[in-house]
Parts: sequence; structure tokens; C-alpha cells
Amino acid sequence: MAALSAAKRLVVKIGSALLVDRATGRLRQDWLEALAADVARIRARGTQVILVSSGSIALGRGVLGLPKGELALEQSQAAASVGQIRLARAYEEVLAPHGIVTGQVLVTLEDSTDRRRYLNSRATMETLLGLGVTPIVNENDTVATDEIRYGDNDRLAAQVAVTTGADQLILLSDVDGFYSGNPNLDPAAKRFDLIEKITPEIEAMAGDGVSGLSKGGMITKLMAAKVATDAGCAMAITLGSPLHPLKALEEGAPATWFTAHGDPHAARKRWIAAMKPRGEVQVDDGAGEALKAGKSLLPAGVRAISGSFGRGDPVAIVSAAGARLGIGLTRYTATEARQIMGRRSADIEALLGYKGRAALIHRDDMVI
Repeated sequence: MAALSAAKRLVVKIGSALLVDRATGRLRQDWLEALAADVARIRARGTQVILVSSGSIALGRGVLGLPKGELALEQSQAAASVGQIRLARAYEEVLAPHGIVTGQVLVTLEDSTDRRRYLNSRATMETLLGLGVTPIVNENDTVATDEIRYGDNDRLAAQVAVTTGADQLILLSDVDGFYSGNPNLDPAAKRFDLIEKITPEIEAMAGDGVSGLSKGGMITKLMAAKVATDAGCAMAITLGSPLHPLKALEEGAPATWFTAHGDPHAARKRWIAAMKPRGEVQVDDGAGEALKAGKSLLPAGVRAISGSFGRGDPVAIVSAAGARLGIGLTRYTATEARQIMGRRSADIEALLGYKGRAALIHRDDMVI
């Protein structure tokens, strides 16, 4: 079973019901301050933390005086616009006393399905984490329509975990784990401490959702667990409503852990290796040796480009003799790659008219 203390990069999902009091529509300030203390303690031991937080619509609708119940799309987007400002400020205010800088990241489903956007999101998150920032991620409800929505933050959190290569994901929920049935209706329902594989039998137990409080119930949590564990990220479901929920989890609070299959780095490499190349990049002998040593591919080491591809597309990497060396996701289009091949990274801005990334293919986006 995974232990929270072992996490190197941790994603924590926070539902709106934990953040916002349903009766008043106001922020649960004491709960948020306790969570901030948990985050500060976890970061102090070297763990990077990403928070995936709902709450913008719930906060915004209270400010705007919108009625309870289902809102029209335009009303939800207006509420999100007002609420996002308050949500970001709330996290900033509770984390700043601990010396933690926060950054807001708003995404939609398209940002993970489109490879170009995916790579941009990944690069931004990596830079934020490298600078010591704690990203606060939410779905961009001000622009997202049904066809480009995640629809629930369980799956969004899982995708964030995959994108950033996190090794643990915690879903702070309104139940303390995954049960064999609805514990509110079935006294014999038991909680699983550990699920090593999500079988059809496990899926059947989710039914229409163990909890009537969560929008997605247990089905979306199982979907999140599949995405996360297949990418090498362990996941836990635990009760989020008490103060200091992460501390409670560390100290043995009830939870269900889902076992990761491999590690995030290996899972990402498998994903890239399975792609069909849309072009080819030929490198010189020096670049080939550098790639085998774990380096990124710089434009200076490229001899020729073939095929038509866009940013984020997979391309084959071949040696000067034509031997296949590997595959990677390119950060430039085929046209741009031809313009900068053989040149120094410092020349990219002059050649393309904008300050691009130093590597044509970053080592994290490559399988050799």
C-alpha cells in the first residue's frame, strides 16, 4: 500500500462541497487554512504539490445571488468568472503565510486531447513546480462547453497527474473510500483498504455512485483511478471534510488506495513509443551519442527533416546512416524544424521571429 509520506509529486483533488458551505455559499475558511497547513508540511519534506480545486461556480453563484439547483450554461459560466477570482485569492491568502507562492492554471478537455496544448500545459506546470510554485488547477468553466468539458474534477485530477508525471493522487471526497455497496443503504457494505486491479466486479460495485453527494459518485472515481494507475500513479480516496485531511490520511485515517502499475516515467515512455510517427528527423553522430546519454535533441544536431508534422506530433529519430534511434514529440512544426536545423538554439528567435524552446525534442518527450 502506498504511503503519502513517500510521494515525490502529489496531486490533491478538492471538491466544491469541501470548500463552500452549501447553506451560506461562503468559503469554509477554517477548513481551507487547515488544508494549507497540511500542504506546507508536505512541501517542507521536498514533495511537490498540485491542487485541483472545484468551487468557482459555487462561490460565484452566491456572490451573484443565483438560485439553487441546476444553472443554465451561461449562468454557470458567469458564476465561474466571478468565482475564479475569489477562489484563486482564497488559496493565495491561506498559503502565502507559509511562504508558498500559488499560480492559477485553467484547463479544458481539449488541452489534454490536443498534443500541442498537452505539451504546452506540461511545460508550464513543470516550470511552475521547478520555481517552487503550487499550481491551483481548475476546469476553465468560463469557456468550456459540454463537448470540451471533463465534467468532473476526479477525471481532471487524474489527467493532471498523468500530464505532470505525479506518483500519487489523493481524492478528498465525501466518503472515506470505495465500498462494496452503498454504506448508507447496505449495513453489510465493506470498505476496501487496497485495490490492486480494477476488475469488472469492482466496477459493478460502483453502481450509480456510492455517495449521493458527489456529482460523479464512485463511477467517475474509478475512471480516475484507471487513468492514474495505468500511468504509474497510485491513487487514494479518503474523507475530506475533517480539518487537516491530508494529515489524517498520513496518520492512518480510513481510505482506499489503488495500486500504481509501474512508475510515471515508464508509463509516459510507453505511451510515446506506441505512437505512429508522422515524420522523420535525421541527426548527426554527435547528437545521436548525446541522445543515448539522455540529452534532449537540439536543432544544431539535426541534419535533415522529412514528412509533414505539427507541434506535438510524434516523429522518428534516425541516425546519419538511416538507423532508427527512437521516437519523440516535436516542439516545432516540420516547416519550423527545417528553418532551425543545424543552427544554435540562440538563433531560433532570429530565424522564426519568436523566442521558441531550446530543444527540438525534449528528453522527457522522447524514447531512445
